[in-house]
Amino acid sequence: MSDTSRSMTELRRSGSIVEGATARPAPVPEGVTPSQGGLDAWSPRVTPPIGIDLTDEQTLACAFRILAECAFSENIAGHITWVRDDRGTMLVNPWGLWWEEVKASDLCVVTADAEFVAGRWDVTPAIHIHTEIHRADPRARVVAHNHPYHATVLAALGLLPDIFHQTGTMFDGDLGFVAEYAGEIDSRELGADLAQRIGDASVVVLANHGVIVTGPTVEEVTYRAASFDRQCRLAYDLLVAGRAATTVTPDVRGAMKASLLERGTDVFWAGAVRRLLRTQPEVMD
Repeated sequence: MSDTSRSMTELRRSGSIVEGATARPAPVPEGVTPSQGGLDAWSPRVTPPIGIDLTDEQTLACAFRILAECAFSENIAGHITWVRDDRGTMLVNPWGLWWEEVKASDLCVVTADAEFVAGRWDVTPAIHIHTEIHRADPRARVVAHNHPYHATVLAALGLLPDIFHQTGTMFDGDLGFVAEYAGEIDSRELGADLAQRIGDASVVVLANHGVIVTGPTVEEVTYRAASFDRQCRLAYDLLVAGRAATTVTPDVRGAMKASLLERGTDVFWAGAVRRLLRTQPEVMD
């Protein structure tokens, strides 16, 4: 992970972005003991289901369309891969289809070395971004990459968003920035170089490029990716406002992150899929 990026708070304090504007943590009320968060604090008895069982292909196709609706995608760009077994074969979207039109039957299968196995369409050589991240980090069973607008604005400014809102706590301790840009990644060597620069960060902003979100499941990666550009838009709007802002205090970030990811992931996913199927049932084909 590059160490040349700075947070918005650091840049504001140095006066290099907005003169006189600073960000400070909002204080915890005096005498209040914050919640410990997560499932240990509260576990729902029951949550609304999707209502049907999805195949792996249907699951990933839904992820593409959900993220397209959340403005995470840029027309023909981007890919999501899902390593489903120990052999390393993975599902991926084909080259040429926009995310909002991907169906279950469109998905392709490639090996851990990016060799084509099955599918109607070709797969971009940029798949090496994914194969090498999967290879470097076994926790990254799912890798999503695209160019959401507000994240790429911050990327061009060399910024990572501060945690200005409680939803942003889901990224606490996980953000990374790669300041170097080498153009198109179309080989294992270039993919491995990027994976090395990323290190152990699971949400990475790439200068002059886009964002990579990794995680253990399609559901979690979709939830985090869908939430990230909104946090970047909030950060940019506050930057433009040029006024003092408050951040979520580090004292409560861990607990709030646990609540969002442990309780929110499945609920977000089920609701997003239900909404998608009401208007785009052909995604299942």
